[in-house]
Amino acid sequence: MTTDRNEPRTTARRVLITGTAGFIGFHLAILLLDEGFEVHGYDGMSDYYDVNLKHRRHQTLLQHANFHATEALLEDDEKLWQTAEAFAPDIIVHLAAQAGVRYSLENPRAYIESNVVGTFNVMEAARKLEVEHLLMASTSSVYGANDEMPFSELEKADTQLTIYAATKKANESMAHSYAHLWNLPTTMFRFFTVYGPWGRPDLALYKFVDAILDGRPIDIYNHGDMYRDFTYVTDLVRAIRLLIDTPPVRPASKDEIEEGDSLSPVAPFRVVNIGNSDKVRLLDFVEAIEAELGIKAVRNYMPMQMGDVPATWANAELLQRLTGYRPQTDFRDGIAQFVTWFREYYRK
Repeated sequence: MTTDRNEPRTTARRVLITGTAGFIGFHLAILLLDEGFEVHGYDGMSDYYDVNLKHRRHQTLLQHANFHATEALLEDDEKLWQTAEAFAPDIIVHLAAQAGVRYSLENPRAYIESNVVGTFNVMEAARKLEVEHLLMASTSSVYGANDEMPFSELEKADTQLTIYAATKKANESMAHSYAHLWNLPTTMFRFFTVYGPWGRPDLALYKFVDAILDGRPIDIYNHGDMYRDFTYVTDLVRAIRLLIDTPPVRPASKDEIEEGDSLSPVAPFRVVNIGNSDKVRLLDFVEAIEAELGIKAVRNYMPMQMGDVPATWANAELLQRLTGYRPQTDFRDGIAQFVTWFREYYRK
């Protein structure tokens, strides 16, 4: 593996991104557009959270001459294929999904339809177009009940605790089979608690800031005895950008796979953690928000929620070996950036 990839190549000029009206897809699209890529976004504009926020993201992206968008659901395989065939991307980055661990307890069917059926449709498009590289989002939630940390891509991950996590693990298995059968270079990345400006309203940072500014109590689960590997969104999309230039290659034998690499022995397929590699106590996160806002939160301590886990922590050594990069934004700095955006966006 090489580590001299800090200056990314721009040979692949056309990227289809699903989920560009979403939090992470929006930031990735901005990064690629700023580097001169042509980007076509595909988003279903579902009403899982405020659609106005999604439209504002797309309106921002549409100010770029090289950005075009299609609004349709992933489950609409005909529309997805028509869009992909007409755009003829070199790369597909699949970020769209029904998100949210807790919502999966209320509406599990939405996760099957979007995350399983929708992802299959994306993989079919990638197969037919023979793209150079298919990159797809997974989640740290696939580690489920694993308790050996930091989490490594080489760990067995068969104990998912929610249907959301189960659908993401299913995506990984589906993608591996397609990579093997069709020699389709595929990278799955497992995200760890992403946060930052333009974030989703159901994410902890957004909910905490909004409630504290309005004088409402915040719910702190497991009585605050929780730890998360908070990953700043611009760090995350920089990692994705660099991974675009690192498509996996099917090895001729197992002996070609370096120690610590999750590369499949039978397919051009790899799983990569993207995290800050820093376990942060939830109460320290809350205190940093309070310090940035200059307001003490009214804390409502709650038991652990069903399907939740007490800690996440990424081993990001493989990401660094592949790209020469690892996320490193301190959570206090990231919180400050989010609060600045939140106050400007909502004029609070």
